Amino acid sequence: MDASSFRRHLSFALPAALLALVAVSQPLSAADPGKVIRHAFPAAETGFDPAGAQDLYSAQIEQVIFETLLSYDYLARPAKLVPLTAEALPQVTDDGKTYTLKIRKGIYFTPDPAFNGKKRELVAEDFVYTLKRLIDPKLRSPWAWLVEDKIVGLDELAEAAKKGAKFDYDKKIPGLEAVDRYTLRIRLKQTDFNLPFVLAHEPTSAVAREVIEKYADESGRAMSNPVGTGPFVLKDWVRASKIILEANPGYRGFVWDFKPGSDPEDKRLIAEMKGKKMPQVGRVEISIIEEDQARLLAFEKGRRSRPTCSTVIS
Repeated sequence: MDASSFRRHLSFALPAALLALVAVSQPLSAADPGKVIRHAFPAAETGFDPAGAQDLYSAQIEQVIFETLLSYDYLARPAKLVPLTAEALPQVTDDGKTYTLKIRKGIYFTPDPAFNGKKRELVAEDFVYTLKRLIDPKLRSPWAWLVEDKIVGLDELAEAAKKGAKFDYDKKIPGLEAVDRYTLRIRLKQTDFNLPFVLAHEPTSAVAREVIEKYADESGRAMSNPVGTGPFVLKDWVRASKIILEANPGYRGFVWDFKPGSDPEDKRLIAEMKGKKMPQVGRVEISIIEEDQARLLAFEKGRRSRPTCSTVIS
């Protein structure tokens, strides 16, 4: 794939680009370690805590490590929301003030010492914790506005912490409720039919409380130890230099079955990818190369000397 084609896929964000790139002209097999994408970022990342990072390049990494409740069908025109870790789109009641979502059973976080050797399933309470983190005054999350003045009882929890009390993650509030292990209910102060779009935004990606409490810095952010449920894991990271991702061996996967949009290129993409188990790629190597000329040279060198896919963006 040439650089111009890659830029088009990048507009879907890195997860969609990865899934598109790795299956082209390849046999049906999932996460082949011999398939490598070499990619260049023109600016440095800042870290990989969904509640803390706000730059484009960190967000692209977060989207393949972590998962939200909802996502997008990027080939649809216009793009439409689809379930990701939720079983279905939310049930909306109370004139758009109450949203109920069922979490898919059998989704697991990647293994980490924070779990003490236990297999850790994603549950509704993880999203309660995740959404509360966005408004914790200690974090000073750049994404607090996503939930401020929206969820019943959440602002009051933050105000108490601003007055000197510790932010109480265990306090029950009517606006964020794990009804049972797999059912999340969100109650809003007023009608808001835009909430599903918030739940598809990477700052609301599920994090495990055990992980945050083990690795958080003084600000409450765990920028260097991302542990999610997504298709890739962070294998190696040299800040502002390189990022290595490897396929998550425990990822549940899915079969590519998207419908073509209005773009003629979509039809070619669908024909090449339909029925393939995702993800196909086993490894992603990202270099941070700030100079345009250096990125182009790296791309040309990779295209000439490597059988795997090298990409560059400007």
